[in-house]
Amino acid sequence: MQALAKKSFQEPDEVRTPPLTRVEVVALGNAKAARMTMQPGWHWSEHIKPVAGTPTCQLHHVGTVLSGRLRVSHPDTGEIEVGPGDAYEFQPGHDAWVVGDEPYVGLEFESTAAEEYAKMAR
Repeated sequence: MQALAKKSFQEPDEVRTPPLTRVEVVALGNAKAARMTMQPGWHWSEHIKPVAGTPTCQLHHVGTVLSGRLRVSHPDTGEIEVGPGDAYEFQPGHDAWVVGDEPYVGLEFESTAAEEYAKMAR
């Protein structure tokens, strides 16, 4: 394992492009990170559910918002909205959608979410 590692999202190791979505993944040693871009009108239950094959998102997300706004609902805790500068954690069992006319761009730091999100869509 390298003591220091650097990669650019401008040259990701993997790109996934389900409808209204772009997921760019970089591998850093044993960790993975992702930049997720969702266009206005994106809704997990409409655009990712068919790929995931589950009724709600079953991944644990940890990250930060660069731009745009995302609304997230979870049956146990209600709804929250995240925007630029917010750090977030979403537990499995949630739904999410872009709010407004600006694309949502977020960075994911939970390796499993970065590795698995929208995996079947290419």
